[in-house]
Amino acid sequence: MANENDNKNQDPNQLNIELPNEVAEGTYSNLAIITHSNSEFVLDFIRIMPGVPQARVKARILLTPQHAKRLLTALGDNIDKFEQTHGRIDEGERFEGFPMNFGGPTAEA
Repeated sequence: MANENDNKNQDPNQLNIELPNEVAEGTYSNLAIITHSNSEFVLDFIRIMPGVPQARVKARILLTPQHAKRLLTALGDNIDKFEQTHGRIDEGERFEGFPMNFGGPTAEA
């Protein structure tokens, strides 16, 4: 049973966040497509596999424009901190469209 003092000592601005096991494992994505309307941003996270002509959206996140901008700022801050510790991130080649062959050899039968 919870102690009454636990609730009294809890910061009213504290947010408890639950991370279920199936979400904690994460979902790998190697492509993100971002679209927007006048009221929301849609982030689709996709996994493309070599030799597979069809890809599936693995996760879709909907954000208000304000939250999208906060995400941009937070991601930029985290990238800066990462690069300060680990060095500059090489973005590789820029491409137009989707990288369907992943730059690897073509399979032969």
